[in-house]
Amino acid sequence: MTQVGEGQEADEVNPPMMAFDAPTLGEVLAERYQLAEHVNNDSAGRQVWRGVDVVLRRPVAVVLRYPGGDSAMEMLQAAVRASRVVHSNLVGVYDAIDEGQRAYVVREWVDGDSLREVIAAAGPLDAVRATMIAHSVASAIAAVHATGMVHGNIHPGTVMVGHDGRVVLADARADGSDTFDTDIRAIGGVLYFAMTGHWPQHEAGRTTLPDAVRDATGAVAAPRQLRSGIPAYLDDLTMDLLDPRLTLPTSEVLAAELSRLDAATEEHYFDNSVGPLRFAAAEDATESTQSSRRKIAAGVAGLLVIAVTGLFFGISALANNSGPDESSPTAPGGQATATPGASSESTPPPQPQPISLGADQVRIVDADGARDELEGVEAAVDGDSTTGWTTDAYERNPNFGNLKRGMGVLVDLGEPRSVTAVQVELSAAGASAELLAGPNDPGATRDGDNEVLDTFTDRIGEPFENAEGATLTFSGFSPDETYQYLLVWITKLPSIGGERYQIGVQEITVEGP
Repeated sequence: MTQVGEGQEADEVNPPMMAFDAPTLGEVLAERYQLAEHVNNDSAGRQVWRGVDVVLRRPVAVVLRYPGGDSAMEMLQAAVRASRVVHSNLVGVYDAIDEGQRAYVVREWVDGDSLREVIAAAGPLDAVRATMIAHSVASAIAAVHATGMVHGNIHPGTVMVGHDGRVVLADARADGSDTFDTDIRAIGGVLYFAMTGHWPQHEAGRTTLPDAVRDATGAVAAPRQLRSGIPAYLDDLTMDLLDPRLTLPTSEVLAAELSRLDAATEEHYFDNSVGPLRFAAAEDATESTQSSRRKIAAGVAGLLVIAVTGLFFGISALANNSGPDESSPTAPGGQATATPGASSESTPPPQPQPISLGADQVRIVDADGARDELEGVEAAVDGDSTTGWTTDAYERNPNFGNLKRGMGVLVDLGEPRSVTAVQVELSAAGASAELLAGPNDPGATRDGDNEVLDTFTDRIGEPFENAEGATLTFSGFSPDETYQYLLVWITKLPSIGGERYQIGVQEITVEGP
């Protein structure tokens, strides 16, 4: 169980708590709030307690900060601002008190977990739950923005999912760099995280969350590239929210659109013909604010036009059922030719699926070393990214100490297969690596490894140089070719401190159609 802010990633550093300042179990603050249980300390150094309002006899969360006074002013002012907005998807703020040696905020107790904890425990969510959570957050932000305020702290640590299913947002703390747009883009980040388990906004400093999967240019991979079962409409909406080149809708418009989607997902149905909310590019944003508000209504109107038109032509077809329509092109034999785009239904393309890999299908390639780093590679394909194969630590130079050309993991798919993407999860950012394809595995010997380096010349996609993220995605496979032998080849290691360099290959995932 968690209470935000302990779930937040914060840059604030607080002075150490003095022993005589420490609260005690059962202590009553302000003659009203009794401390019942110390839950934990948040990442900003504040103590989070479960308490009881002895006047109203209700549970509360108490966030204590040491010391009080000027250093607690930001926390207290943020609490006062938040208390002015009452919404079912916002954590209620009840009190904010400064006692000099300490300050504390009293707010609603949420019996549940942060979205970050939910994903860590159960994995990414399906489209239904992800949409519901994003809708709740957008509704809360629309209420905040309606007062002229900015939230400024939207991420998986401040989104709470109650055990009763209620979703609430906590811990507003906007600074001068936060705007309405940063809040709205963060909602897109929450939606992306809910569906993928990765956070696409590492530039915002949320470094404790898994980085989004990125290509060689640093661009974020779309959710549909990472897993199946995500409707195209929801995928497009998410990526539009994250695209800095596009002008965003207001939070009110976004909340209305997510409300429509949330209602649709209650029936497990997405109306892909309506959207997505196509946002205007920044250079074409003259009417972007007004047009974004019209998009939903225009989409619904479009559906009505399509329905009426379809009904008209359906009646016409029935009326002329006695013979072929002479105005329609026909193929030999009297069969009507198909017109591109004329089908009333479109079958979505099949989603890529992971190709199962066993321990006997991977090995280490090390042509230049002592060949004492070959063990443990099976952990790189065990489906658990917390385990993996790790190189030795090399000194003085990130290119394996200038002792070898590199090291790699050779993957044998067992037979020639169509491949759409390979994802490599590393233990840290900063590595240089590429993906190569070759004709065969000549054997796990030094000579065999040298032959691999000579014959694996088909580079897949673009290489990564000093990769900004720890997850590398290679997707330059030819749809007309098959592949059996792939080599994840690492040439440069990130620093682990000082002049020491090392990397772990945590998980390799190969996907095919």
